[in-house]
Amino acid sequence: MAEHAEGGHSPMEQFQIEPLIPIHVGGTDLSYTNSALFMTFAVLLSALLFWGATRHRTMVPGRLQSTAEMLYEFVAGMVKDNTGLAGMKYFPFVFTLFLFILFGNLLGLMPYAFTFTSHIVVTAAMAVFVFVGVTIIGFARHGLHFFSLFVPPGAPLGIAIILAPLELFSYLIRPVSLSLRLFANMLAGHVLLKVLAGFIISLGLIFGVIPFVAVFGITLLEIMVAVIQAYVFTLLTCLYLNDAINLH
Repeated sequence: MAEHAEGGHSPMEQFQIEPLIPIHVGGTDLSYTNSALFMTFAVLLSALLFWGATRHRTMVPGRLQSTAEMLYEFVAGMVKDNTGLAGMKYFPFVFTLFLFILFGNLLGLMPYAFTFTSHIVVTAAMAVFVFVGVTIIGFARHGLHFFSLFVPPGAPLGIAIILAPLELFSYLIRPVSLSLRLFANMLAGHVLLKVLAGFIISLGLIFGVIPFVAVFGITLLEIMVAVIQAYVFTLLTCLYLNDAINLH
């Protein structure tokens, strides 16, 4: 439960999950929440973008078609460059992941919107899904030889015995670092915007100009961060896929 700060609302109140359609099955709360609503918006906007872009395709693309093609080629190039041709079979998943995170980040910057990527439970769920999926792919393609991923190539036996547990730990910690990076960046930016917005109201029309300019500048920065974080999450997913497909 968000707490009220003195003289206004807590900056953390914007992250409170509220049930919109209460659904209870037995002792389990399956309510449709504000977080789920904006996840739905992210999926619908992604689908609408490509439906609109491909509905009337032309040799000379318009703005919508150009945007869709640019996103498609950008992610396709990322997958191909980092996993090779063998990784292109996983492109639909990687592309869907990128669009979901990108639209989730950008939607959260709209007034009165909810940023579901600022919740660790959401980013952790995506990171664990990626981790488990990549691990399954690795064992499916290489069997027990997949364990060679944790042994540095060319390392002497004595050093390999020391490094293998470290490599395994580094592998197991991937979903933690992957989820925390996205969660922390989105959380921190929105808290800062909320705090500065509070200064605008409290300082009034004249003295509030300075924090207003700061909010405008940080909003532009947050748009860039939203895009970069979607890119980083997707890029790391591609790198993890490369390990599973090509090992070292």
